[in-house]
Amino acid sequence: MSARRTRVSTRALVLAGVLVALVLAGFVSHYASSHPDGLEFVAGDKGFLGTAEEHRSSADSPMSDYSTKGIDNPRLSGAVAGVTGTVLVLVIAGGVALVVRRRGRHTV
Repeated sequence: MSARRTRVSTRALVLAGVLVALVLAGFVSHYASSHPDGLEFVAGDKGFLGTAEEHRSSADSPMSDYSTKGIDNPRLSGAVAGVTGTVLVLVIAGGVALVVRRRGRHTV
């Protein structure tokens, strides 16, 4: 009895990975941790969190502290920030992958 292997296309695999990333960023991340920033948690635990200063650029950022300005619902605000960040990272990574892939074709 031999097992028959099914080939999965690269496109289907990438699409599934993107879908999983978006679901994790948009929905599952809400349940991940009550302390999402490990560095802040350790600083609070060690007693020097009060000495931290807000960075000038993050104070006016539309998505600072894992939330989206202008959205009052904290769950939705976090989901929008997570999905936006994930899409941004995937677009940048995809662009880099395309550049590297095209550059590799020209070198022989």
